[in-house]
This record gives sequence, C-alpha cells and structure tokens, in this order.
Amino acid sequence: MAQLLIEYSVFTPKNTQINEGISGNKNMVVEGVVQRAEEFNHNGRRYPYEILKKEVDKYIDGPIAENRALGELDHPESSVINLKNTSHNIKSLWWDGNDLMGKIEILPTPSGNILMQLFANNITVGISSRGMGSVKQLGEGRVEVDDDFELLCWDFVSTPSTHGAFMKPTSLNEGVQHNSFKYSTINSILSDIICTQSGICCIR
Repeated sequence: MAQLLIEYSVFTPKNTQINEGISGNKNMVVEGVVQRAEEFNHNGRRYPYEILKKEVDKYIDGPIAENRALGELDHPESSVINLKNTSHNIKSLWWDGNDLMGKIEILPTPSGNILMQLFANNITVGISSRGMGSVKQLGEGRVEVDDDFELLCWDFVSTPSTHGAFMKPTSLNEGVQHNSFKYSTINSILSDIICTQSGICCIR
C-alpha cells in the first residue's frame, strides 16, 4: 500500500564558504548530499539504487529541466508542494557512488530569506525528500522501498535521518553581507527578518 515516505539528511554550512563567491545579485547556492541509496537510514529504511535512480532521472528530465524543482521550508505531511512556503529550487543532481549530490539555489521568498539567514548564521538544518510508495519488511525494524516509489521533492527541515550528509554554501547575495553581527537564537533571526520586511516586530 502506497504511503508518504519522508527522508532526512543533515546540511552544515561553513562560514568561509558563506563569505566566498559574492557577485551581483546572485542568490545563495548550497551543495551537498541530498540522499543515499543502498544504506539504512535512521528510519530503518533503505532505497535500492536502481529504484532511486529511476525517479531521480525522471526528476532531472522533468522539474529540474523545467526550472520548477521547488521545495518548502519545514516539512508538510502532504504530497502537494505549497507555493507560498517555497524556499529553494534544485538546479542539478548527480551521483557520487551511492550518494545523490545536489546543487540548490535558495530563493528570495519569505521562507527562502529565513533559510538563508539560518545558513548565514551557521545553523544546522536538514534536507528531506518527499515521495509516495510502498515498502517491504526486512525484519528487525528495517524496510526496503518498493519499485512503485514516486519522488515528489526535497524540503529543508530541522530533523536529520541520513548519516553523514553535509551542505556547503557556495555563493550568497549581497544583502546577507550587511549582517555582520551574530544572532543568539533562531527567534532573533526570524524577528530581524519580519521587522525588516514589515516594520512590525512580533517575535520575542
């Protein structure tokens, strides 16, 4: 029976890379492992390489080629991508062995601006795939994704599950360079963004 399948990978930006590659009005771009095949993740779920590759190839030829490989900030329990919550657009995907690598542009949307400030302030976030499909039991709390799997998108989230995946920011738009101070909490990041955009400081 098909179900919503959610996977997570950790992405950790580095300050030295945030300060590099500043030119014009380019958006922040991050690169790293987005998913891994043939390995059990923290959810006890494994994606066979051929099954994941088939869906990745379709995703490259479809959403990525058509410049609509969008994802959200925070993970909805839904198979629908909500445009008002979009924060990024995947520009390319490629394989490094069983690791699926990605190059992702952070968009200047409200959610994208929050995500950009999290990266700029060295906050660890995760990337999470969404897909539909069924699984088969392998025993001892482990399952394998079946060949009816359908990949939907990747979202940025706070909870990781894939082992050893890291994000590397490679470029950042000039607006972020104006923030030379450090935020002490995530709430202060959100408050600064809302105050700057609306003039109303509603987060304390």
